[in-house]
Amino acid sequence: MALDPFIKAVGFDMDGTFMHTKVDYPKLARVVYDEFESLGVPEDILITDNYKLTMDRGIEWLRTHGGSEHIPGINERIGRRATEIEMENAAIAVPYPGAVEVLDMLIGKGYKVGILTRGGRRYATTVLGEAGVLTKFNAIVARDDYPEEEAKPSPLAMDHLAAALGVRSREILYIGDGIVDYMTADASGASFIGVETGPNSAEMWRRKVGKDVRTIPSVASLAEMI
Repeated sequence: MALDPFIKAVGFDMDGTFMHTKVDYPKLARVVYDEFESLGVPEDILITDNYKLTMDRGIEWLRTHGGSEHIPGINERIGRRATEIEMENAAIAVPYPGAVEVLDMLIGKGYKVGILTRGGRRYATTVLGEAGVLTKFNAIVARDDYPEEEAKPSPLAMDHLAAALGVRSREILYIGDGIVDYMTADASGASFIGVETGPNSAEMWRRKVGKDVRTIPSVASLAEMI
């Protein structure tokens, strides 16, 4: 399996894909849940397996039930707490084995490379900087660079990365470990490969997304395609 010839850039999710990190996602999900619950959003709206989807559903409920004035404050409060939680274990984050070597190979072949993450900018730049790879990337798009509704899984997130890289979304190969990553790529027209270093095995990817989804064990496996 080789990279498609129309691909001009490769984008990476950060946590669970390029970087091995230890974000306390249950704690983060609780922050999101408690915020919306305090504003009267029904429990059945908030129960999802992804805190981003919980935010989307909570915001949509407020928007359609006369609570739009609360939305800007929600994004600010949750964003601030999310960054605090992300930073708790930032010091122990490391690139997955072979990830940096693959990055250097892509750069050497003339591909643009970028990070598109649900993490905050402070967190992303800290983690990538400590790993010594921050300056290797042509662009980084983080959670708080744009309004919350434009973050993954919105296709606008990929469009922002494409603009920063100077390509079109359909010219990006995006590598991610979660279903939200796939949703973002699929909605924007970007190509996608799922890695198995996060919550999904190859079998789980096929079950959740479909039998045609492309998967690799880890980012290091891209070396065979470059």
